[in-house]
Amino acid sequence: MLRFLIRRLIGVAAILLIVSGITFYLFFAASGADDVVRLSCGRSCTPEMREVVRQNLGLDKPLLEQYWIFLSGIFMGRKIGDLQCDSPCLGYSFANNENVFDKIVDRFPVTISLAIGAVVLFLVLGIGMGVVAALNRGKAVDKVTTGVALLSGSAPIYVLGPIFIYVFVQQLGWLDRPTDPPSFTGDPGGWATALILPWVCLMTIHMALYCRLTRSTMVDVLSEDYVRTLRAKGLSGRSVYIKHAFRGALSPIITVLGVDIGVLLSGTIITESTFSLHGLGNLAVTAVVDSDLPMMMGVVLIAATFTMLANLAVDMAYAVIDPRVRLS
Repeated sequence: MLRFLIRRLIGVAAILLIVSGITFYLFFAASGADDVVRLSCGRSCTPEMREVVRQNLGLDKPLLEQYWIFLSGIFMGRKIGDLQCDSPCLGYSFANNENVFDKIVDRFPVTISLAIGAVVLFLVLGIGMGVVAALNRGKAVDKVTTGVALLSGSAPIYVLGPIFIYVFVQQLGWLDRPTDPPSFTGDPGGWATALILPWVCLMTIHMALYCRLTRSTMVDVLSEDYVRTLRAKGLSGRSVYIKHAFRGALSPIITVLGVDIGVLLSGTIITESTFSLHGLGNLAVTAVVDSDLPMMMGVVLIAATFTMLANLAVDMAYAVIDPRVRLS
């Protein structure tokens, strides 16, 4: 198991290195040193000021040296002009001169709160509905469950969000308008109340996929010879369904879950925009609008890191479910 984990960690590190190099080239080298200086300095800069900015950003150095300074700064920190950027250093924002990593850390609690609640809800409801549908294949319960899942997955978040706000906030008055949640440790009730509508919207959309996926994989597994053999030997239905059939159906569910978690932790742009939440998705949109290259690059690298860590978690889950994976 340890060797399997080490191999996967080396692969993750290699991919992140490649992603950082491509991202650095696209955002800085491909943009051109003059464009980067203009974005950082502003329109009122004199030629002398632009030259100072160029030197402070290290744009007067060869491209590979610039990338090495950026990469080493992530682990050891670096000096940018008169500012000391401590590790992990992703640079300073062109728009407001804020530390990029500190800004991302400041926005991350909103995004992770949104992701955790949504994942718990759509996993419990989606997988539960899929198992019920599979165990009642062809019956009315199966048809109703799959119909509800199909209907719930048909509406995009930018349609569901305003509808939920109109119904539950403006008409019924059951909830306040969604806003950035307070700290979970300080006010758990307020934290959950502030995020309940975004959670329900994400759950409604994602549970459809998990319901259909769980149902199809469970139906396939229940038709396998080893399942029929277990039933013929007298094992109880609960033992066969939960311990054997459901475990055999987990692999595709875990694969999709890893991708979804990576996307949610990277910042759900449409969801955060719909409910006016200030997470990583909102930060990415603001950075694009402001042409804030360091902030855009920081968000991209953090998103890539979360995606790779989610894939690593999927690989580890595979190894737990199926020991043969450890030998691959």
